[in-house]
Amino acid sequence: MSEKRVLVPGPDHPITITPAESAVTVRYADRLVASTERALVLQEANYPPVFYVPLEDVEPSVLQATAHETYCPYKGDASYYSLADGDALAENAVWTYRTPYDAVSAIAGHVAFYPHHVEITAA
Repeated sequence: MSEKRVLVPGPDHPITITPAESAVTVRYADRLVASTERALVLQEANYPPVFYVPLEDVEPSVLQATAHETYCPYKGDASYYSLADGDALAENAVWTYRTPYDAVSAIAGHVAFYPHHVEITAA
């Protein structure tokens, strides 16, 4: 097995992490599943910004850990959760970097949601 490539953000691929300027709520299947005033905004290169919500501010009953994993050379290994509420199920809709690389260590203990599965509001 080959070593995973580890890259450091820089001018050619910047990553910034800043506190969200307002409260962030996340709704799934018409249910409030997260609400926080401690969200972080990760802006990576030219990608849309991503809200990272503290895991402790997410309703635990809607999260189901999955075996799905991905790898980002800038952030590390990502683990996933599905969202479940009654009959509604969104597989691998939430991700987290449990031990992110040093350059993005602020997102440890946070999760992010795929916006096509949830409604994210910052107000």
